[in-house]
Amino acid sequence: MTVDHAKPAAVGADRPAAKRAPAPKARRRSDRDGKWWTPWLFLAPALILFVYFKFIPMITAVTMSFQDVQPYLGNQWVGGQNYSTVLGDEAFHSAIWHTIVIAVGQTAGSMIIGLALALLMEGQSKRLKFLRSAAFLPVVVPIAVVAELWRIMYHPTEDGMLNSILGMVGLGPSGFINDPDSSMISVIITGIWRGAPYDMMIFLAGLAGIDRGLYEAATVDGASRWRKILHVTLPGLRSVFSILFVLAAIRGLRVFTEVFLLTNGGPNGSTEVAMTLIYKLGLEQNRLGVGAAGAVLLFLATLVLTLFVQVLRRRRDA
Repeated sequence: MTVDHAKPAAVGADRPAAKRAPAPKARRRSDRDGKWWTPWLFLAPALILFVYFKFIPMITAVTMSFQDVQPYLGNQWVGGQNYSTVLGDEAFHSAIWHTIVIAVGQTAGSMIIGLALALLMEGQSKRLKFLRSAAFLPVVVPIAVVAELWRIMYHPTEDGMLNSILGMVGLGPSGFINDPDSSMISVIITGIWRGAPYDMMIFLAGLAGIDRGLYEAATVDGASRWRKILHVTLPGLRSVFSILFVLAAIRGLRVFTEVFLLTNGGPNGSTEVAMTLIYKLGLEQNRLGVGAAGAVLLFLATLVLTLFVQVLRRRRDA
């Protein structure tokens, strides 16, 4: 009997060689091919509107700041004359000072009251959620409505809302926004009332990120409520303070609507700020080039302030 000693054929020898799976990197690269533009396609409508209504006007304003703008007659190049006019104007100096006062007052007041509200309303109960929503309402109300509301409350007669309250405690009636001595503080109070709830929400987010173990350790050490705030809460909110300071400072430097609707820069220019002066120069006095120069200077001041705060923050974190 003959035994066949031939080796058995390898399994799958008669099948075509299996294709190798593509490498992960190559697969990811092939998935991206032809699709990198998909996010830009969705962003295109917003980007087009942003470019048309934001960047093009900004470039136009910078160009106008070096020109004597004469609508329908042609613009004439005047170099830095508009900037010299703005920087040498006493009204602009006063407006910048008023802007700084309002920015500092609103920033400090909003952050202090916002932090106090955040500490009072920190928690997860339904009652606190309702109170936080109610406190946040001034932020979502249009600024024009807020200004009109406070203008009514600031009515200078004895039967005005706030003057009636002052009369109950034996204080005489105040002129509020109609008195040069009290108009500035009246505008600042309005800004604080609207800005403090916004700061409160950001502080609440910052408080949620603080390690609860630090408070427990402070309690074990016998720390009081105020010492916990001083040594645990405030250091834990350092980054939040930096962010809020930048946002509030920019908001204060660009203040316009509430001043325009409450006082329009009056009485006697006691509340004239940079934005209202630029508006009057450009649209009321038809000095568009000078107004554009003032707007560019205000933008540069805001940019420098933002960069300065960011540099200080990075050095502190380093």
